[in-house]
Amino acid sequence: MAGNIFSSISSSISNSIASRDSLSNIVGRDMAVDLGTANTLVYVRGEGIVLNEPSVVAINVKDGRPVAVGAEAKRMIGRTPSHIQAIRPLRDGVIADFDICEKMLRYFIQKVHTSKWAKPRMVICVPSGITPVEQRAVQEAAEFAGARRPAYIIEEPMAAAIGAGLPVQEPTGNMIVDIGGGTTEVAVISLGGVVASQSARVGGDALDAAIINYIKKEYSLALGERTAEEVKMALGSAWPLEVELHAEIRGRDLVTGLPKTIVTTTEEIREAIEEPVAAIVDAVKVTLDKTPPELSADIMEQGVVLAGGGALLHGISERLEHETGMPIVIAQNPLFAVAIGSGQSLEEFDALKGVLFSSTIN
Repeated sequence: MAGNIFSSISSSISNSIASRDSLSNIVGRDMAVDLGTANTLVYVRGEGIVLNEPSVVAINVKDGRPVAVGAEAKRMIGRTPSHIQAIRPLRDGVIADFDICEKMLRYFIQKVHTSKWAKPRMVICVPSGITPVEQRAVQEAAEFAGARRPAYIIEEPMAAAIGAGLPVQEPTGNMIVDIGGGTTEVAVISLGGVVASQSARVGGDALDAAIINYIKKEYSLALGERTAEEVKMALGSAWPLEVELHAEIRGRDLVTGLPKTIVTTTEEIREAIEEPVAAIVDAVKVTLDKTPPELSADIMEQGVVLAGGGALLHGISERLEHETGMPIVIAQNPLFAVAIGSGQSLEEFDALKGVLFSSTIN
């Protein structure tokens, strides 16, 4: 008799768990999206980062259908036939192609949620310097792609600060420098709000473009976007290195039109990217200039925290330390800081709701 009671209780519990799981699949698990110019990361509540893919979509021009999205599409950049285009729907941190961005978001939502009817609550990161129109475009793209209304917005420097483990709710000055693909976000945060900020439309893409232009001018060699990115990661530096390196790079000779190999060094690449690096340093200086003295003293004590892919550029911390006189700290997971921070705002939704914006709250 007792055995029957226990078995019926356990079966009812398992049924309720199964129904709850199926309900969460239909309604959709809460997710945070770091919609970056270079990469898109998706954080699912209770699971962490589940997706990290390049923000690239390959489209069939004839019928407008996506052929590939993410890593597969990135491999196609510069290698497509005439009827296929590899498009990056975000430029300088904002949406450049609304329809393609919506298709990309829909693909990522469906990759995370098996259910076609999933309507997850969504938090999306945006640069701090975007206009209300650009912000609305991000919210609408998310809602059209299947997010539950309203889609919440979090500013990238705030998300990066939370993800880097800074005490954003405390009455102390926290300075974050988030160097992304399209933008560099600099902000001083205290009591859960941004006190001073600067958004410069300079990031990893600008470094790639500077390398392409330099090699074209100095060697009459045309480089592709992907090659320039590889050169930046291997040889890029913002401060002299103890041991300077050199490497071979291949491209198309602009004089003969034939493939050609040249040897370049870290000194040359440092010279090539000097202008965008100087723009990043200036953004930090301008923000420090706007910071109240009490908060400046806090920052001097705790240091400036670097996040984003640009934090991995060799010598960037030494360059900033030399230029500003401030101690510089690189976040533990610089590439994932924004995604982790926006995910934290979901995990502690009620506590951190003050840092989020939505179309209905405004």
